[in-house]
Amino acid sequence: MTRSSRLLITAGLSTAWILATASTSAQSPPIEQLGKVLFFDSNLSTPGGQSCAACHAENTGFTGPVWAINAAEAVYPGAVHSRMGNRKPPTAAYGGDSPVLHFDPVERVWIGGMFWDGRATGWQLGDPLAEQALGPFLNNLEQNIPHAKQVIGIVKKSNYAGLFEAVWGPGSLNDKKDGIAATYVRIGRSIAAFERSAEVNPFSSKYDAYLQGQAVLTAQEAQGLQLFEGRGNCAACHPSQPGPGGEPPLFTDFTYDNLGVPKNPMNPFYSAPHSVNRDGGAWVDPGLAGFLAVAGYPEDVWMPERGKQKVPTLRNVDKRPYTGFVKAYTHNGFFKSLEDVVHFYNTRDVESWPPPEVSVNVNEDELGNLGLTADEEAAIVAFMKTLSDGYTPQRQR
Repeated sequence: MTRSSRLLITAGLSTAWILATASTSAQSPPIEQLGKVLFFDSNLSTPGGQSCAACHAENTGFTGPVWAINAAEAVYPGAVHSRMGNRKPPTAAYGGDSPVLHFDPVERVWIGGMFWDGRATGWQLGDPLAEQALGPFLNNLEQNIPHAKQVIGIVKKSNYAGLFEAVWGPGSLNDKKDGIAATYVRIGRSIAAFERSAEVNPFSSKYDAYLQGQAVLTAQEAQGLQLFEGRGNCAACHPSQPGPGGEPPLFTDFTYDNLGVPKNPMNPFYSAPHSVNRDGGAWVDPGLAGFLAVAGYPEDVWMPERGKQKVPTLRNVDKRPYTGFVKAYTHNGFFKSLEDVVHFYNTRDVESWPPPEVSVNVNEDELGNLGLTADEEAAIVAFMKTLSDGYTPQRQR
């Protein structure tokens, strides 16, 4: 299967989904409706054909929707199919509460931001999610639009331009020199509104039903929850209990960590042109440190962050369109199953795994030699499978 055909399949899935949910969207606030059509607009790329949904589909938990890519390189091609990024798509769901990127001097950790490396900081807009939404349009490895003015021009010619002005006011689609920046921000805030919507974040998993007293976990799932919060140390970074006001857990603390994940040898970035990747096969993903260095922080600030990637939410971590569909896990897609991820967490330091991609700053306190049995690993996996949205509670007798 060629990369072009994979993206055509993805576009078809996206179109089918938006049509199937049209009635739901019509009941949403107008800004969420606008954000949705922007999210699914495949004209917003150069050449046309790649929408946000091409890498973030609902039936996979708003992450990579093409099993053939997930099973191999895990990194998705951009609108120009010969150009590839260097990380797998993170989920576009359950990220709206990520705070503005900041350093916590008490815990001595960076918290917040969006993207695996935190580069959508929120420092400009006060909203990391809106900043993240604007990044891919102008990235030549993704949607490849040369300038924000061109993005606005595509929206002005669209059949939803009237909806845009209904949301933001007459004249809000301003592509004149003095209005481009503000108009482009409106596009990002609209997409962020959709990504924060109940449609994208329904909190409708079996675990949510369990917390509401509307479902009972199986014995294996209950054991997995106990291990998740206990000897498995999973909840240390993926909190599983409701917030102080009863808020549903997000299963991420929005921090950054180096788990010691090995290189994914199939990552296409290793063979990218020298103009894109000067290090070739020796390239190492710096994670958060790469952004902090580019942002001008001194070496003593960014060096302790080398190799650290943002802790992802575990919501929808097993959501897939059918049982045999392959999903990729961790920032580079090295792992292809939850079973492998959990086994790695459990045995990284006591079994023969490939070396870490980044050998410094590896988390040695919370994983690597947990002493879990095979049955206990399976129980943790069973619990994580309760985190997929779309569960229908059984009627109580």
